Amino acid sequence: MSREEARTLLASMTKSVSLLRHMRTIELVMEAYSEKHKEDKNEWAIAGLLHDADYEAFPEQHPNVIVAKLQGLGEAKIAHAISAHYSKWNSPYETLLDRALLACDELTGFVVACCQVRPDGISSLETKSVVKKLKDKGFAAKVERDEIYKGIELLGVDLNDHIAFIIDVLKKNRIELGI
Repeated sequence: MSREEARTLLASMTKSVSLLRHMRTIELVMEAYSEKHKEDKNEWAIAGLLHDADYEAFPEQHPNVIVAKLQGLGEAKIAHAISAHYSKWNSPYETLLDRALLACDELTGFVVACCQVRPDGISSLETKSVVKKLKDKGFAAKVERDEIYKGIELLGVDLNDHIAFIIDVLKKNRIELGI
């Protein structure tokens, strides 16, 4: 599947600007991680881009609709990673792609939330500020901290290093992302 095909599939199910931006942030972070781990850049980026593609149109069936569509298109590896991007779905973590998507989803969304309460957005955001906000249960209360920690554990990365990596990727794309 090409990214253009992935974007067309995404557009058929998602219209929300904030949800589209969330998926774009995950696409960018996953693409950067693929480069770091010498993995398939397109595959990892598409997994990030499409991980919540059916959430708006089919919230009660998420992620089953996008997973079925991807399986039907022969994209089993991406489909499996998407089926595993929430640990409570009890899908096994078989590949680095599976673990990376889980580790990047909630935390990237959290980093973006941190940017939104800063006057200069991501420009001066530091890792220690994100760690401090993680401890504040009232900040971005809907973000499931246990998912963040489970993802970090499964990916085998240090919390501070992972946050710094995400911040760096988002800073490089801050104008496009509006953060």
